[in-house]
Amino acid sequence: MIIQTGNRTDIPAFYADWFANRLREGFVLVRNPFNPVSVTKYRLDPEVVDLIVFCSKNPGPMLKYMELLKPYHQYWFVTITPYGKDIEPNVPDQQTILSVFRELSSVIGPAGMCWRYDPVLIDADWTIERHIEAFSTMCRTLSGYTSSAVISFIDLYEKVKRNYPEARTVPISAQLSLTQSFVKIAQKYGMTVKPCGESPVLASVGADCSGCMTQNVFETAIGQNLNLPPNPSNRKECACYITADIGAYNTCGHFCKYCYANADRAAVKSSMQQHDSRSPLLIGHLTENDVIHEAKQKSWIDPQLRLKL
Repeated sequence: MIIQTGNRTDIPAFYADWFANRLREGFVLVRNPFNPVSVTKYRLDPEVVDLIVFCSKNPGPMLKYMELLKPYHQYWFVTITPYGKDIEPNVPDQQTILSVFRELSSVIGPAGMCWRYDPVLIDADWTIERHIEAFSTMCRTLSGYTSSAVISFIDLYEKVKRNYPEARTVPISAQLSLTQSFVKIAQKYGMTVKPCGESPVLASVGADCSGCMTQNVFETAIGQNLNLPPNPSNRKECACYITADIGAYNTCGHFCKYCYANADRAAVKSSMQQHDSRSPLLIGHLTENDVIHEAKQKSWIDPQLRLKL
């Protein structure tokens, strides 16, 4: 099976010690965000966990635990944008994360790495021209360390509207223009541009709209074929395969203005105060009302050789 860590929070950046303890103990408990007394127990064992997927803006704190992760296949989505502290208050500067990305890639290999340049927002400060310059510089720095550059344009979810009221959607004309430039730049540095959850019309300017968390991506990362079961939780707007996320909402301390996973700062601060790196739960501890369910886990690796046409 596949364990996801980053659709709800940034575990490597803020909870690396906790995750290391989970790996040592061989299991993790996860509260259902819609029914908090329902808790799922996942075994962390390479016999049943075929891949661990990380999404992070700062993988640095996890580097010291790479030996613990060595028995597992890994795929890392690392977000590196050019924005400053006015938009991403607690994200380290881009030069630091670019360096960490290269170090991480040197450990697990470029096939296990994906750079995310998202979300793309356009305003008086962040013009199309400025994005092109920033994207080109980062491509040059990451050349040889990944073959994928995922982009997306800002989505105005209700949480985003509340926390970032000045944000505006990016017109499709601007999306096409910027994507076309990104594709040409990325090709120069051996990368493919993959839009995330965007209009398939971006394929008309050379983008790969097949998805960024797809079966093919994961098979390439682990070097083996997978028999993935149907996944009803997939988003209708993309082909990504999302399953078994062990994170929790309202727990990411980056406080990015465009974040969709945090309700507000007060909720995040309250959650982070309840974090105990020794607890099997990311936030808090078990209570007498909790009901624990053992997840049905098995390896999805297909041992049979298949001819890919």
